[in-house]
Amino acid sequence: MSTIIYPSPIFGPVHSRRLGVSLGINLLPADGKVCTFDCIYCECGFNADRRPALPLPTREEVARQLEIKLKRMNEDGQQPDVLTFAGNGEPTCHPHFAEIIDDTIRLRDHYCPKAKVSVLSNATMLHRPQVCEALMRVDNNILKLDTVDPIYINKVDRPSGRYDVSQIISQMKSFRGHLIIQTMFMRGNLSLPLQGESEGVTTSLDNTGETYVAPWLEAVCDIRPQQVMIYTIDRETPAGGLLKATREQLDAIRDRVIAAGIPCTASY
Repeated sequence: MSTIIYPSPIFGPVHSRRLGVSLGINLLPADGKVCTFDCIYCECGFNADRRPALPLPTREEVARQLEIKLKRMNEDGQQPDVLTFAGNGEPTCHPHFAEIIDDTIRLRDHYCPKAKVSVLSNATMLHRPQVCEALMRVDNNILKLDTVDPIYINKVDRPSGRYDVSQIISQMKSFRGHLIIQTMFMRGNLSLPLQGESEGVTTSLDNTGETYVAPWLEAVCDIRPQQVMIYTIDRETPAGGLLKATREQLDAIRDRVIAAGIPCTASY
């Protein structure tokens, strides 16, 4: 089981299934993971196994390294399709996230004005006004909503703090359509350990059925995002027993979102 830890603060460019040629901006340490979720499917591994020793990159370091990379790409005749805040955890946790967004937009406008600025976020920091204001300034405000079922969220996304999905949905609605919802669909089983027992209870991880899809779609229609991106597992995961959703399952969910009047893409 291999997992990925990204360089910091700049990595790539890489080819994204959903965004094209993406230059990554990692606001977390280069030697570990910092995240308010501990997803069982995270390509960076479990939080406890990836504790960093290095500090967060500073605002000045991010801007300096981004400018160096964009200059080099220009000299090589390259242009990114997107500058993507992603990497080793939750980018909006950085205390200077809003200021870094402003720096990035300024550098984008100078070196690659056609590129989009995207943020991949799990939406746990939306209670911070400065985070929401910064997300309103980016082109692609991509927020995670894997399900509206609290049990599934606690089992799969595993928030490190209080997570009220109804409050998250309300905060997403406050963007008035300036957001893209991103949802992971998958299948498989997870063995959960019981207290005092060496073996666990096997529980299903399949969120592609009507029990999960119908209430999720209702929430999506209530939020009215500009777009929905649904996807499935693409790389090795820290938890075993996880399986990709099938192409047929993703297509069926995608078609239901489109039928509701919301653009939707499926990545397999």
